[in-house]
Amino acid sequence: MSLKIYLNGEFVDRDKAVVSVYDHGYLYGDGIFEGIRAYKGCIFASREHLERLYYSAKTLMIDMPVTIDEMEKIVADTLIINNLEDAYIRLVVSRGPGDLGLDPRKCSRPTLVVIADKIKLYPEEFYQKGLEVVTASVRRTPVDSFNGKVKSLNYLNNIMARIEANNAGAGEAIMLNHDGYIAECSADNIFIIKDKEIFTPAPHLGLLKGITRDSIIKVARSQGLNVYETIFTTHDVYNADEVFLTGTGAEVVAVVRADKRIIGNGLPGSVTLSLRENYIKYASTYGYKLSEHIAKYGKKTQAAV
Repeated sequence: MSLKIYLNGEFVDRDKAVVSVYDHGYLYGDGIFEGIRAYKGCIFASREHLERLYYSAKTLMIDMPVTIDEMEKIVADTLIINNLEDAYIRLVVSRGPGDLGLDPRKCSRPTLVVIADKIKLYPEEFYQKGLEVVTASVRRTPVDSFNGKVKSLNYLNNIMARIEANNAGAGEAIMLNHDGYIAECSADNIFIIKDKEIFTPAPHLGLLKGITRDSIIKVARSQGLNVYETIFTTHDVYNADEVFLTGTGAEVVAVVRADKRIIGNGLPGSVTLSLRENYIKYASTYGYKLSEHIAKYGKKTQAAV
């Protein structure tokens, strides 16, 4: 069965899911997106992800084409029609088609796309052995230029950092803010562990406040661990007992080497492994459940489209 993509009110085959070359998301990166995971039929932290999407839309003055409740239903239907219970969901809302000028007022309506598919951001080996990171020369965009809380389609800042990681043969790149403090990585949030206490960059440093990041903080505190949102530098990373990254795609993955410095004993640490295990359990139960959706709305099938 061909993958079905939700596009502006209907489900279409993957190879027919096309948008205009005049869409300002394509021309200017003018739009927003979210990545959500589903585990065993549970759309993890669905409402938190959607709220962040709608907050981003408000900041960019994009008129969302559906309500947040309707969006939640669309996401569930996209999973159901593709017979997926474990998946990665990508929501994209662009400014929509306009002319070749920059003025968003020339765009008559936003374009809404919802994709549900499988994803594996890192190979399994990285979860078993950990990954290496490097510090990028590219700095995180300062908040007075563009607020990092907006998850926009323009990811060139992060992509340039990822290119540096690729060129160094590393799995990720640490990004500093313009004061030299660690903000996040190119696609993940970062945590360090020292003396059984956990530290992660504070939101005011310009990072994207990840949903997985916030969930890990909850999971860690439920395990009796102290978690602090604060400032720190690469010096603190090099001398940490453990370092790990979090993200919707990455989930929880250990860092064992940073800028050629070995972290701890060079293997994923016990606290990181425990947090990953408990996070997966948490993610499988917290969110919007497909079983409840089907009971309320019925099961959308390919034949029904």
